[in-house]
Amino acid sequence: MTVPLTLGAAADAGAAGDRSIVFARYTATAPTEDLYAISPGGGTSVKLTHTPTVSDVMPSWSPDGKRVAFLRYGSGGAIDGIWTMTAAGGDLKAVPGTKGASDPAWSPDGKRIAYAKPVGSQREIYVASVAGTSATRLTHTAADDLHPTWSPDGKYLAFNRADASGHSRVMRIRLSTLTETAVTGASSHDWTPDWSAAGRIAFSRRDSSGFARLYLVRPDGTGVHRITAARFNDKNPSWSPDGSRLVFTRGGGDDADPEHLYLVNSDGTALTRLTKTASHDLEADWRP
Repeated sequence: MTVPLTLGAAADAGAAGDRSIVFARYTATAPTEDLYAISPGGGTSVKLTHTPTVSDVMPSWSPDGKRVAFLRYGSGGAIDGIWTMTAAGGDLKAVPGTKGASDPAWSPDGKRIAYAKPVGSQREIYVASVAGTSATRLTHTAADDLHPTWSPDGKYLAFNRADASGHSRVMRIRLSTLTETAVTGASSHDWTPDWSAAGRIAFSRRDSSGFARLYLVRPDGTGVHRITAARFNDKNPSWSPDGSRLVFTRGGGDDADPEHLYLVNSDGTALTRLTKTASHDLEADWRP
């Protein structure tokens, strides 16, 4: 396996400074994904990993902003598992026991990582220590459970559950009891939830328009409303630390259409394009 090169001290300082949004990028000439960081104010992005034979995707910041968890997989599609690295791309550490896992999400206390992992033909939600020990399976269904996100107090996870009919809904699970509650409806097409410090859940929904738009909902399932409405696909929302803005990916329907990162206020105003290169910029995570 190719080990990424690390950046120097100057780049380390830059990546750990104002470049608080980390994301995955690939292009037509470089089809394997690497991780990048960029400031929410815009400017030049910094490449954090350099892996021409493997892809690094699905980054998740630690709550102290010092490390990033991410997924690594090979050119043949085999998932190597979850790794962590410093904010500048150095000191790589594999998380034991996560081969085949995806969708890492760092807990608010910095001690655990939630992720989705195959069990037979479907994926279930697990939680383990950052060291990979004490892994606990949380869900037991015939559906695919994906993309966990932590409540601010660390007592719950939200995730999306995709069934065989092609529907996907946002679910909530209490870690102490494993009690599950549906947040959105069974006939929905809802994906990639992200839980804000202010207690709202953002997610991407393919609605009656045929496009994926960003929606917000309270954890109890009330207050569902749409905040984007363009004829593009908006996905993978991630909250700013204060819960006032979101970063997300906007793009077309296939690989011929570039996908860029955008910022938007939580009320749908002040839409701003953040990345502008001819690339696919995906799965952004905003440093807590």
